[in-house]
Amino acid sequence: MTASESSAALWLRRYHPAPGSRVRLVCFPHAGGSASFYLPVSARFAPGADVICLQYPGRQDRRFEPCIDDIGTLADRITDELLTLDERPTVFFGHSMGAVLAFETAWRLEQKGTHAPRSVIASGRRAPSTSRVETVHDQSDAGVIAEVRLLGGTNPQLLGDDEILRMAMPAIRGDYRAIERYRCEPDRVVSCPITALTGDADPRTTLTEADAWRVHTTGAFQLKVLPGGHFFIAERQAEVNQVIAAELASAG
Repeated sequence: MTASESSAALWLRRYHPAPGSRVRLVCFPHAGGSASFYLPVSARFAPGADVICLQYPGRQDRRFEPCIDDIGTLADRITDELLTLDERPTVFFGHSMGAVLAFETAWRLEQKGTHAPRSVIASGRRAPSTSRVETVHDQSDAGVIAEVRLLGGTNPQLLGDDEILRMAMPAIRGDYRAIERYRCEPDRVVSCPITALTGDADPRTTLTEADAWRVHTTGAFQLKVLPGGHFFIAERQAEVNQVIAAELASAG
């Protein structure tokens, strides 16, 4: 295995390889999340699509690697890995912090003129142009856990397991540091369409903040509001899959 292949194996996870597929779906996890969060999505869309689930450093089998706590640096690394792939029609799907990473990676690829996605689905995150003062990453472990509990999406049994929490906390805190310090260039836009998904009861994203994604594309934009909180995608997976399926069909 070459160094490039070894690096790709760390970052790019294919749970259901589909070498003959015409389209590709790249999934960007949320803060503290891992590639395996998208295992159901991979099962749903492979082998019709080449589903790639990103695995950031600092979690699961990469837990001994330092977490990258800067969105720009992380997007740079993801961009480098995606450039090693064959080029085919691609859709990016990112949830929460992953939505910002999907956008930043799409912008980088468009600047390079290759491997850019046909569309970006930005789920569960306010638009990059909006801002809030957020300091979860500076709180105690108990404060960070309280935020994770508030947002949901994590098995309560895991939050009660001290050993698992000790292993996961560096990645969770590092991801929060990255997304809370992130500031978007005011004129940063992509040319591909953006679909914003949001839960109607998300405590961290208002409908106005979700709708503000429209200023970040010169292409088509649509906002879809689904019932639920921050992790509405778990409760409304069928509806989310419909959105993904439509974007993949348009891309191919």
